[in-house]
Amino acid sequence: MKALTIWQPWASLIMAGAKPYEFRGWRAHSSLIGRRIVIHASARKIVRREVLSIIERLDSDDFNRAGTCLHRGPAMPILEAALAMTMRGADGSLALPLSAGLGTAILGEPRNGYDIAEEFGLPRVNDSDRDEHANWGWPLTDIEVWDEPVPMGGKQGFWKWPTPGDFGL
Repeated sequence: MKALTIWQPWASLIMAGAKPYEFRGWRAHSSLIGRRIVIHASARKIVRREVLSIIERLDSDDFNRAGTCLHRGPAMPILEAALAMTMRGADGSLALPLSAGLGTAILGEPRNGYDIAEEFGLPRVNDSDRDEHANWGWPLTDIEVWDEPVPMGGKQGFWKWPTPGDFGL
């Protein structure tokens, strides 16, 4: 099975159903369309100002600034947990897993970012601070959240998730 590494809190937002599309600057290979992939949370630490920016955009009355394509209801508890991660508790615990597989999803037919923006009633969409990152939206459906995150280092692009039995999984 292939895996895709995604920064937090975006990986957890996908797993919660709050983020129906993963945006990339490139179209996913046709051999992966309709297949189940692992959603892997990267090891990158969550950046407080990025999370605050997302919350501000979701709370904004200016619809043009809210172009995240997130569903606010399920997104807010994840974003609050992400903020908590930027201020670890005394026990050093993390609110969202890092460097771990979180579950799986079916990768749908990639769509043009402008078409997706239209679906959300927006003039444009971008859930990144990089404009070229929103060219293609990859629908992620049929989410299956694992009971426990599986610790694992990630890679860029799609990579092979170890099968059970590999590395003691």
